[in-house]
Amino acid sequence: MNANTIRERVALIETKRESLVKLLEKPNLGTLRIDVNQALEEIDDLIEEFKRTFPNPDHN
Repeated sequence: MNANTIRERVALIETKRESLVKLLEKPNLGTLRIDVNQALEEIDDLIEEFKRTFPNPDHN
């Protein structure tokens, strides 16, 4: 897998993150809220680590 493919996949994950944020707004989530919060934390960690590993090539 090359860097561009990884960039594309991380970009896709970033767009899907908003769906989890909207899901948290639902009042009837119950204990699933814990899993959604965990997923958001893991996505944020992944994105942060990705940006450290593959800095934006436009800023070089």
